[in-house]
Amino acid sequence: MLVVQKPISYVNLLLGGAIQTFEVSTLGQPFEVVKTHMAANRSDSLVTAVKKTYQRGGIAGFYQGLIPWAWIEASTKGAILLFAASEIEYHARTKLGLSGPSAGVLSGMGGGVAQAYTTMGFCTFMKTVEVTRHKNPGTAVSTWKVAGDIIKAEGIRGLNKGVSAVALRQMTNWGSRIGIARVTESGIRYLRPEGEKANPLTVSERLFASVVGGALACWNQPIEVIRVEMQSQVKDPNRPAKMTLLNTAKWIWQKNGFLGFYRGVTPRIGLGVYLTVCMVFGGDSLKAWVAQKQANKPVSSTASLAPLSASTSTEAKPECKPCCACPDTRKARDECVFEHGEEKCADLIKAHQDCMRAQGFNI
Repeated sequence: MLVVQKPISYVNLLLGGAIQTFEVSTLGQPFEVVKTHMAANRSDSLVTAVKKTYQRGGIAGFYQGLIPWAWIEASTKGAILLFAASEIEYHARTKLGLSGPSAGVLSGMGGGVAQAYTTMGFCTFMKTVEVTRHKNPGTAVSTWKVAGDIIKAEGIRGLNKGVSAVALRQMTNWGSRIGIARVTESGIRYLRPEGEKANPLTVSERLFASVVGGALACWNQPIEVIRVEMQSQVKDPNRPAKMTLLNTAKWIWQKNGFLGFYRGVTPRIGLGVYLTVCMVFGGDSLKAWVAQKQANKPVSSTASLAPLSASTSTEAKPECKPCCACPDTRKARDECVFEHGEEKCADLIKAHQDCMRAQGFNI
């Protein structure tokens, strides 16, 4: 099967940043704050975490760490994910011969690691600091001052504390989210009638696949709890002085047992579903839309799409440019080729050609 490379451009990179900035500025950060609170304060229930978060600043308490850290992280990690994952997925399918779901898992893992070691390390750390540090009522300490004090005391390494856990979390996060979403999409196509298997997924089908991917990807919650504990500012004299992945896991086990590794999983499922819908469903849709717009740009030679002249056809001349004709069949064709390649989309290609001819274009 012909594999069509998903187009990568500055427009796609900006799309990634815009999608995740929107996500974190709406429901994403409240989910993140409550999840982080529960992972750091593992004796608190979901209701208690919500109440304590509200007590720390009202509605604004649910957006602790949003500005600037979550915005810096979101505006860069989305672009990094879309760029890295698209490139890895294409080369995995063309050079390694992997299937769509397998390439999706590999691309998600690679994109997640790329995120962690670029901007997510220090941003995730500072978001956790803002949620877990002690705040005196009536005494505001700038988040910039807090970051500056950490750098003075511990250097850049202090600002990137727990980055190894972030990398492991991101690798398993997006490997699972994208991979599970792709497997779900393949399952949906498999259950279709024989003549409809190559048709593009509907909006509801893609949304369902994204939600399943986001929810099931939360199996790695223990990694997230370890990450939060490594970055937490909650004071406990019995905690290891220098926390690593292994001694942090041992500390959580000794203090809270097995269930301690799953504190905060409920808000994380909400966050995972919302984030995956934004990035997998929204990202794919926007990328396909941009690719279609780029493909429809007028070119210097239009011989293959020239209107039929009066001497060769009795049909009326087209009333629009080729790029604007037959939008419905064009969209179906582009989405199919984008996902499956031309060989699997012959019927949709022919349908679009027939529509173009009916409107007076000679193709």
